[in-house]
Amino acid sequence: MVKLIALYKHPENKEAFDHHYFETHGPITQKIPGLRKMEVTKVVGSPMGGEGKYYLMCEMYYDSHDALKQAMRTDEAKASGKDLMKFAGDLVTLMIGEEVNE
Repeated sequence: MVKLIALYKHPENKEAFDHHYFETHGPITQKIPGLRKMEVTKVVGSPMGGEGKYYLMCEMYYDSHDALKQAMRTDEAKASGKDLMKFAGDLVTLMIGEEVNE
């Protein structure tokens, strides 16, 4: 499995961020063809104390790199990306990862 991972820094207005993320952005993203699973984690702290650097993490699972590439070309993915840049472009870091099962 391949994951597209989105890490979000702490927004200034967490209530407004949560409302947009869970009511608008998440539902748009879940419609992307080829998306197998989407897991959202709210970061609640750091082992070193305090709130930590990140506020939210979303892991979006695809069957392969090719499946991810194909999904990113769809209208649904383009809509998700456009919405992301509009409401959290300055907060998000995106990366691609591969699951490693040992």
